[in-house]
Amino acid sequence: MNWITSLLSNLNYATVYFLMLLESTVVPVPSELVVAPAAYHSAAGHINIWLVILFATLGAMTGASINYLAGYYLGRPIIYKFANSRLGHLCLLNQSKVEKSEKYFDDHGMVATITGRLIPGIRHLISIPAGLAKMNYWKFLLYTTIGAGAWHAILALLGWYLHDVVPEEQLNDKILEYGEYIKVAICLVAAIALVYFIIRYLVRRHRSISNNKE
Repeated sequence: MNWITSLLSNLNYATVYFLMLLESTVVPVPSELVVAPAAYHSAAGHINIWLVILFATLGAMTGASINYLAGYYLGRPIIYKFANSRLGHLCLLNQSKVEKSEKYFDDHGMVATITGRLIPGIRHLISIPAGLAKMNYWKFLLYTTIGAGAWHAILALLGWYLHDVVPEEQLNDKILEYGEYIKVAICLVAAIALVYFIIRYLVRRHRSISNNKE
């Protein structure tokens, strides 16, 4: 996909929006190599970092909505058929990955549309099971915006920080290096958040049962 490489080398608000739209569908575009480099250029005064985060998040919302609507209206058989097709494989997609995202959604509920945006391998597919489950669209969009916005803000801060640390020719390697640490940290935060929500649910349920007995 040479045209993606070309877009990555000419980042502006429009290309950030478009590439994040693609990343939130099924096209393998690494958000780390879009938002962070754009923020790197923001630190040099070429573009505005807040607009980078905004357009990246708008792109993610658009792409996620496409996946949501595909899951909502096409249904599981067609989604699986596409995932197993030649085009699906070109997009690094297969049925197993879709099923993995479905399991994550089933295990974590609607909050998965927030936390799933932060987890590699789940991020670009989590919208499909939300559509399959007929999740309320506006609630889905709100959660997606929160998750995508948080992820893009993290990447933007990384790119801004690296501007004073590494020369541009070493930028992508450093982003990928730091990105691994960020992913581990995010997974830990997501796990802590999940435990919190489970405990809160159990406490509320216990109180509800106790009140009913009284």
